[in-house]
Amino acid sequence: MNTQSAIDRYPWRRFYPKEVPYEINPDAYTSLVALFEEGCQQFANRPAYACMGKQITFGELNELATQFASFLQNGLHLQKGDRLAIQMPNTLQYPVAMFGALKAGLIVVNTNPLYTPREMQHQFKDSGAKAIVILANFASNLEKIIDRTDIQHVIVTQLGDLLGFPKKQIVNAVVKYVKKLVPAYKLPDAISFNDALSQGSKQPLKPVTIQNTDLAFVQYTGGTTGVSKGAMLTHRNIIANVECQHYWMKPGHIPDGEGIIVAALPLYHVYALTTNALAALKSGAMNLLITNPRDLNAFIDDLKKYKITAFTGVNTLYNGLLNHPRISEVDFSHLKVTSAGGMALQTAVAERWAKLTGNTPCEGYGLTETSPVLSSNPVDGTVRVGTIGIPWPSTDMKVIREDGTDAPVGEPGEIVARGPQVFKGYYNRPEETAKSMLGDWFKTGDVAVMNEDGFFKIVDRKKDMILVSGFNVYPNEIEDVVAQCPGVLEVACIGIPDEKSTEVVKIFVVKKDPNLTADAIKAFCRENLTPYKVPRVIEFRNELPKSNVGKILRRPLRDEELAKLKK
Repeated sequence: MNTQSAIDRYPWRRFYPKEVPYEINPDAYTSLVALFEEGCQQFANRPAYACMGKQITFGELNELATQFASFLQNGLHLQKGDRLAIQMPNTLQYPVAMFGALKAGLIVVNTNPLYTPREMQHQFKDSGAKAIVILANFASNLEKIIDRTDIQHVIVTQLGDLLGFPKKQIVNAVVKYVKKLVPAYKLPDAISFNDALSQGSKQPLKPVTIQNTDLAFVQYTGGTTGVSKGAMLTHRNIIANVECQHYWMKPGHIPDGEGIIVAALPLYHVYALTTNALAALKSGAMNLLITNPRDLNAFIDDLKKYKITAFTGVNTLYNGLLNHPRISEVDFSHLKVTSAGGMALQTAVAERWAKLTGNTPCEGYGLTETSPVLSSNPVDGTVRVGTIGIPWPSTDMKVIREDGTDAPVGEPGEIVARGPQVFKGYYNRPEETAKSMLGDWFKTGDVAVMNEDGFFKIVDRKKDMILVSGFNVYPNEIEDVVAQCPGVLEVACIGIPDEKSTEVVKIFVVKKDPNLTADAIKAFCRENLTPYKVPRVIEFRNELPKSNVGKILRRPLRDEELAKLKK
């Protein structure tokens, strides 16, 4: 391909900063373990993580991860390829457990700590997880469903376990006895996280041969069917995205080993997993872990302690900080890169953040199935607010029409993408995998336009997915749960616009029991759904719109809501 035809085919390459190559090497490492060990050796004395005032270095992280890996291997006798679920917020224990599992050759199944027992059961059963590391705060939910899963080994950790004496004891006591955040549970065979480390330290870890084509994560995502599906991400998939990010960040001029990156998004979410936890292995950056980003006062206290160089977040997070009366107390003079993803970045938020910090957020785009990043705005100051930027190195994106043909510049169509970060498929769901691919192109389900420079802009979503504060909510799942509520005859679910969280869940219900109330439905939903999935708005109807074969139609309901907004 000559130079001109390459520019015509990949117009975005004209806007690559000079430090960013067109292609990266996804085979740069034999595995994520090789990447981890290189990073821990290169930056051994640099802090890798900070949480609640406690720091651990890369060298200490490697030592702890090796101890945990040894326990998994020698204490629990887990074999290469076994699944380990991790269910905790951002704590120092998370990277120890995650990297330890990878060193033992296991496959990590990240689980949202706020999941209800029903959601946990599906994910654990579907993935075949044999063991779990879980924060004590959520162990009572595990007790309710563990007998209906394949989990044989439970490791329970408390929030302060790696904070050292006496902070560990104080934090754990306050969480359990003062704040009463640990419901009683009975898991008689469970072992504590610190006991696991102690046992692991007594036996050497036997080396495990890992290839970059092996699975590293079964990372769950929703689907239009409402069934949560496990995206199979290989070591190579993740390495490709880490390599891309390493070069993409170069124009930010943050020296290796000197960066401090805010990790307010949960590491169990694929966005922070790659862009924070794994990318830091290349840059030697310290991740500032925010355990509870909803506590904005404590969050701001943490930000004030450090000279932040990079920040990853979603629109609602930046908006929340901007509207906090104490945000002016934070020194942002060292901030070089602000990354925004997970949901659309509002122009007003981007402009206010740039005014406050001197740093315009670089909005990007990706999916669980793409490890996750496909595109981003450049970090050299040439941000185009309102776009998701341009494809990353070794990544190809285009817009297609309904018939599968390429859409011309400026015409909306579905984004399809290919590259070394595209997943291996959905775990145990070959039919779903086949539906998601068009040859070697992954069908994202998102509708966008590409301009003549190769910058993409999302204009709609093909799927019925609802986006609540960066989390995907699928109407079928909500409808399935609400339909089980006593007194409900029919239900339809849509997303409606919301200033704070992009969208919120609204349901339309036809009653079977005339005494049924909205409060009763919400109470039922809170027992069976994660909080962000619980319907915010409930409207009762005598009937719902249906097709000629009796299928409930959501589109007319969405159109009605949009019409109300325009009035």
